[in-house]
Amino acid sequence: MRRFLGVGMVAAGIVVLVVALLVAGGTPKPLPAGLSGASMPVSWALPVLRLAADLAAVACVGGLLAAVVFLPAEGGKLVGQGLRAVQDAAVVAGVWAVASLGGLVATASVILGVPLSHLAEHAELAGGLNQVRALAVTTVLMAILAVVLSGCRTVATARVCLVLAAAALLGPLLNGHGAIERTAFWSVLATASLVVHVFAATVWIGGLGALLRYARDRVAVERFSALALICAVSVGVTGLLTGEIHLGGREDGWGLITQWVTSGYGALVFAKAVAFAVLVCIGWWHRKATLPSLASSPTAFWRLAAGELVLMGATVGLAVALSRTP
Repeated sequence: MRRFLGVGMVAAGIVVLVVALLVAGGTPKPLPAGLSGASMPVSWALPVLRLAADLAAVACVGGLLAAVVFLPAEGGKLVGQGLRAVQDAAVVAGVWAVASLGGLVATASVILGVPLSHLAEHAELAGGLNQVRALAVTTVLMAILAVVLSGCRTVATARVCLVLAAAALLGPLLNGHGAIERTAFWSVLATASLVVHVFAATVWIGGLGALLRYARDRVAVERFSALALICAVSVGVTGLLTGEIHLGGREDGWGLITQWVTSGYGALVFAKAVAFAVLVCIGWWHRKATLPSLASSPTAFWRLAAGELVLMGATVGLAVALSRTP
């Protein structure tokens, strides 16, 4: 069941990504006749590779959280499921590196408007792009992380790896929707909000996935519950702030509502808000009903948690579509 749960999460992310891009107008556009540029497969590969990298980041952080926070250790040494968690994290760190490398190549091709077959001729120009540099740093960090994790045997090393994974998340965020070209104050605020938003979401989703895969005892569940509450509040506040900044609500009292109705970007923001509200309701139900009865009736808790994780995968797909929508 746990294996199928991961497949379901990925499938939900891909389906929602494609549908959201189609509905919101973020799909790649065919080139006019006579013009050369990135092919349609490369243009479509860009959001798919971004989704793969994001889901790998979630799984990597989740495995490290399991080893550092949720699972017991013996004298600072990882044992049992803790060792399994860091080994799994090493594998998905490799996937993260490969997806980031692929995203680097696709990003350079799309931004420069150069076919993949001619990209090597423009390597110097591609190397000057901030987005490409950020992905290059992520690729290197993840390659290092995969090697370190393959030999990780202590909680202290796992903590260092968790910090390294957080650093790898940071680079692409500084060149995304957060880096808006407005006043310095609003640009810094939007970027800081996005960073907190993504960090909190990664910990929330990765933590739940780790709980389902590695640690099903009550102590781990209670630790995650406290962490999830902090993450949910952070995601909600920063998501509202980021959406308000990008949709112009701070300049016009009705701007945010208007943009929700009239723009594809606004529609995706609204869809993310609805998905977040559903996740909060699921969390509330966990605290009210399934967590108190975990010892006597654990099935209800784990079934609801599995559905929650699949919904989170769909929300990641929605977030990637949002990052690719004008």
